[in-house]
Amino acid sequence: MKTARTKTVLISGAGVAGTALASLLCRDGVAVTVVDSAPGIRRGGQAVDIRGVALEVVDRMGLLGAVRDRRTRMRGMSVLDGDGREISRSTEATFSSGRLDSDDIELLREDLVCLLHQRAGTDVEFLFGDSITALDQDATGVRVAFEHARPRTFDLVVGADGLHSGVRRLGFGPAERFTRPLGMQLAIFSADNFLALEDWQVWLRDGEAGYGIYPVRDNSELRISFGFAARPATAVDRDPERQKQAVADRMAELHWETPRLLKALWEAPDFYFDAMTQVHLDRWSHGRTVLLGDAGYCASPLSGQGTGLALVGAHVLADALRRAEGDHRAAFATYEERMRPFVALNQALATENPGAPAAGASVERAKNAIALDG
Repeated sequence: MKTARTKTVLISGAGVAGTALASLLCRDGVAVTVVDSAPGIRRGGQAVDIRGVALEVVDRMGLLGAVRDRRTRMRGMSVLDGDGREISRSTEATFSSGRLDSDDIELLREDLVCLLHQRAGTDVEFLFGDSITALDQDATGVRVAFEHARPRTFDLVVGADGLHSGVRRLGFGPAERFTRPLGMQLAIFSADNFLALEDWQVWLRDGEAGYGIYPVRDNSELRISFGFAARPATAVDRDPERQKQAVADRMAELHWETPRLLKALWEAPDFYFDAMTQVHLDRWSHGRTVLLGDAGYCASPLSGQGTGLALVGAHVLADALRRAEGDHRAAFATYEERMRPFVALNQALATENPGAPAAGASVERAKNAIALDG
């Protein structure tokens, strides 16, 4: 007996993975709802990279031109010692984006999400400022309880809600069963360009701590990343003010422009802080629930490929659901079979060369390690 086609899908997470999947499923006539705890599209964050096969995904979505228009335009970078003395520079590559003559594209995460949100259009229902509190699935669907909205039933639920995925916790178990800390912590925030940088990145490292700074928005703003080794038995406090204090305490030992950067930290209009962590599960699906992107296979920002995994994963999952004609078990199996080798190679980039980017040859191999029509 032929399985009924998937008609309704709930996606938790309005980031790159979730919004890309929403747009792709809408093309196939699926009614999509996206829920996210944020009050709207999340602003701030670092520049992200779209590389290799992920470029083909955005091209197929009709966004390649718009993505190129919003790319960062760096001339190069300087590397400083702990006292701010330049020890090297490059006009051929930067730590954040790789070779400057590459076809790969670096752009701000918020710009990419806005483009994906626009592509999804009014056909997608967005529930901002809400979250899933319970999942109850049977042979016919998933009954979902929300913090604010009334309960509803969907054919499928997709957890695209990041490293701290609520869907993963509800459907698969506690985070500690699946997360692997990489021994680093990272803070990212925005500031006015008080250093007057012009299309130029600056990276400083002293021992186990350091930071990267680069201008965006036509050199009117800075994105600042603080990174440092996680001290043993240090848990990540979820309160932003205590997070800022922990970062300030750790970075205060650095020299050069650190005092001004710490002042900008306290005044930042946006702030992200977390431990660099990977996610590893034996299965990405459970019944009618499936995980996508960081929720299922976070590679961490240290890999430089989180955005690529999100975009490619969304395309592969949407393609598998379309071809399976409603058989979600077959679709989820195909999705995992195709994605797992690609995920493994890209997760390995984060641990290949601790404290520095992975080798160029490794990045080239990983970013192209899947065929979209395979």
